[in-house]
Amino acid sequence: MNAGEDRGKTGRVLEVQVKKQRAIVEGVNMISKHTKPSAKHTQGGIIKKEASVHISNLNLLDPKSGKPTRIGRKLSGDKVVRYAKKSGEVIK
Repeated sequence: MNAGEDRGKTGRVLEVQVKKQRAIVEGVNMISKHTKPSAKHTQGGIIKKEASVHISNLNLLDPKSGKPTRIGRKLSGDKVVRYAKKSGEVIK
């Protein structure tokens, strides 16, 4: 995360909402959702879950150093590949 109260946290991306330009990241932007008893949650109550964050607040981690980096695109043969701007390493 680049901004907000979860700045500096890292996590796995669980879902990407392309049309809304948002993503849900594991353990980031946690909210408390009040639920009624249902078949899934027989007890009901307050459930902690992740809320979406805007994609502009996310960075990929550099494969070499594990620190946040921007990405670039370059031609490698006849294919366009993504690479980390900090180390120049190709991102798969």
